[in-house]
Amino acid sequence: MKQQLTTTVRVEGKGENKSAAFSAALSQVQRNVLKSTQNILLRIEPQDVNVITAEETIKREKFLFFFLSRERKSYYVALDITVNLTVINTDKVVFVTK
Repeated sequence: MKQQLTTTVRVEGKGENKSAAFSAALSQVQRNVLKSTQNILLRIEPQDVNVITAEETIKREKFLFFFLSRERKSYYVALDITVNLTVINTDKVVFVTK
């Protein structure tokens, strides 16, 4: 019934700082794993993280084109995360009809 699987998930995240971008990406791991399997998940253990893309975008803004100039930064990351899954295979469970 209980099985161990290993899979790789690609996730992306954006944020106003580096930690927010990584946090947004890592919060998508469980959602993407649930989409890829029909089994019941018991545990998701990240094993390895590979950074595919890491980008910093800087925009210069000015109020009325002249006043109060500032720079706004935004960050984007794309990650490949290798995870070990512990699942219950529902196809092997025998249900009794009453």
